[in-house]
Amino acid sequence: MDKRTQFYKKLKKKLKKDTTFPSKYLFKFIVPSETVKIDEIESLFNHQGAVITKKTSKTGKFTSVSIHIVMKKADDIILKYQQAEKIEGIISL
Repeated sequence: MDKRTQFYKKLKKKLKKDTTFPSKYLFKFIVPSETVKIDEIESLFNHQGAVITKKTSKTGKFTSVSIHIVMKKADDIILKYQQAEKIEGIISL
């Protein structure tokens, strides 16, 4: 089993143990400050009632994107992370 699979398996176990669904969840990402990349992240959560905040780093090279959204189950959270990791240069926190 690779590291990503182990990470998601562990995350799912923790979410099921510690969270009552549906629940508000905070996704945090750091991405290069390119409009295309930021738009890709935002599009993952469009039309789902997400509150998205962005903050550019001091140097302007990176942008922190925080997404507050109600998620129905642990699998939905993991799916969003898996979709996000396909964006080049993204870091999930």
